[in-house]
Amino acid sequence: MTPSKNLHEFFYNVDNDWYKKRLFGIMIAIFVAFGILSARLFYLQIIQGDHYFKMSKNNCIRIQRVKPVRGLIFDRNGKLLVENRPSFDLSIIPCDAKPLKQTIDNLSVYVPEFADEIVEKITKNKIGYGYRPVVLKKDIGRDALAPISAHRFELPGIVIDTNARRNYIYDALSSHLIGYLGEINAGELKSGICKYKEGGDFIGRYGVEKAYDRYLSGIPGGRIVQVNANGQVVKVLDTVAPEPGHNITLTIDFNLQSLAEAQLQDKVGAVVAIDPSTGGILAMASSPTFNQNNFINGISSDQWHRLVSDPNRPMMNKAVQGVYPPASTYKIVTAIAALEEGLIDENTTYYCPGSYQYGNRVFGCWKKQGHGKVNVVEALAQSCDVFFYHVGKKLGVDRLAWYATNCGLGSKTGINLDRESGGLIPTAAWKKKRFGISWQGGENLSIAIGQGYNLVTPLQLAVLFGAVANGGTEFKPQIIRSIQTVEGRIVKIGNKEIIGRLPVSRDTLNLVRKGLREVVHGKHGTAHWYVYDKEIDISGKTGTAQVVSKKTEKDNQNKKNNVSYESHAWFVGYAPTENPEIVVSVMVEHGMHGSSAAGPIAKEMIVSYLRGMVGNSTVMAEK
Repeated sequence: MTPSKNLHEFFYNVDNDWYKKRLFGIMIAIFVAFGILSARLFYLQIIQGDHYFKMSKNNCIRIQRVKPVRGLIFDRNGKLLVENRPSFDLSIIPCDAKPLKQTIDNLSVYVPEFADEIVEKITKNKIGYGYRPVVLKKDIGRDALAPISAHRFELPGIVIDTNARRNYIYDALSSHLIGYLGEINAGELKSGICKYKEGGDFIGRYGVEKAYDRYLSGIPGGRIVQVNANGQVVKVLDTVAPEPGHNITLTIDFNLQSLAEAQLQDKVGAVVAIDPSTGGILAMASSPTFNQNNFINGISSDQWHRLVSDPNRPMMNKAVQGVYPPASTYKIVTAIAALEEGLIDENTTYYCPGSYQYGNRVFGCWKKQGHGKVNVVEALAQSCDVFFYHVGKKLGVDRLAWYATNCGLGSKTGINLDRESGGLIPTAAWKKKRFGISWQGGENLSIAIGQGYNLVTPLQLAVLFGAVANGGTEFKPQIIRSIQTVEGRIVKIGNKEIIGRLPVSRDTLNLVRKGLREVVHGKHGTAHWYVYDKEIDISGKTGTAQVVSKKTEKDNQNKKNNVSYESHAWFVGYAPTENPEIVVSVMVEHGMHGSSAAGPIAKEMIVSYLRGMVGNSTVMAEK
């Protein structure tokens, strides 16, 4: 073998071994890579497969809740009082909003007016929500909507939903009767009493909105949607439509309600107007009032504190919750009791010199010079205190209390509104239990004229006078005329409901009604100069309820320094006297005189209603 041939074979063998080694190394690297890849695939598909399957599904197909539209509220004549308006709500889906910090920063640039609020909301709620939207800001308005929509691709996970927001068309009108909404809290959600509700939803907090929330709320629906990587909906795959809430028609008359609230402007008090033949509420106003629209997006703690700390109590429905001494309006109860017990009759008279001596105390009449000799009709018409002192002494507290309670005073009427007050009709046993002191004879005189411990609501007196007006039947106050579906199908009708009858004979009732007519039509009637109308026959009763002793009240009037010491003013009346269509109860806190402060308000409402200026009454047309 030649040297050149041996050298060639040597290099051939060397190159072959080197290539084999390189190839072997490459093959090992390939096998290792495939091994790692296979292990990773095994981990992802087998060990973590279920987790990533759910994630992938959430990233593609999601189920979204669709809120129902809340029912509308109308007055008795079909006038829309409460509606729903479009609202743009800003939400974030934390798992889609990545990188989260960058998304928050970008969002803060486009909506700087509530950037801090957004950061706080995300920080508070992002943990544990995953793909569940977290509401950042409700009702953002179109000015904030525009930049967010324009930069939506820079805001992954940011969602804007269009929802229906409650709108009380006439700010503050009938706020105490209609009520308002508030966001549901964690305790209510946990209790399970609010069916179909979840965090962020609104529920009725007051008035009709609360009492009939289950009818107004509706039932939510849902939809299956396909979303992109930013969590934005690209396709709706299926939808279950929500069931809208039912519409409610109230018994109130919009124009009469507006008139009542206008009459109470700059006053503290309440007005209730009812239909004496059904118990339907024609108007219910309480002053001062509040604007329900302020509660829609959440009222601030400062605003709430101002409302609840206001000494005039704007958040109280004084027509239903306010309790006051009935004063001389109560004299009809005293008259009924004395007549029914046979202690007096239509011919019984007492002489009024302007005061009444009982033991070592002198009880004054409101008319210092006295009324002279009066019978029960004249005593009612002129509101003679001395006449009823005589009667009260004979009756005693417990007999008088029996008649008062059977006339519906001192207990709730049953109206379907929250927190109705029952008032108070005292008895000897009640005082002994409450104060540990026996009932004193002189106290019979005070309660006989509606003072002392007696407490009633304006609504209670409206129901009582309604029964006097219609012949003795007490009807439960109704605020709902009907409830209908959006298609117009009647779900519920507010049928009249009898809750009692006055403990009175026809003869007694006729005498009382005669006295109430003379209050307005008699030349000495306490309401003649303020309530009398030439065309409409009005009956009623004035009342002036003391809140402090007469001496303190007189001293205060001389100094003119404390309105809270001045008497409350009452007038409760109905018309026409025969076949009445309307009863109006008016209470003006610290109005001093029922005839001049409360009487004109009642007259204005009665006359306007019966002359057809408000409502659909045809009384004057028939004349």
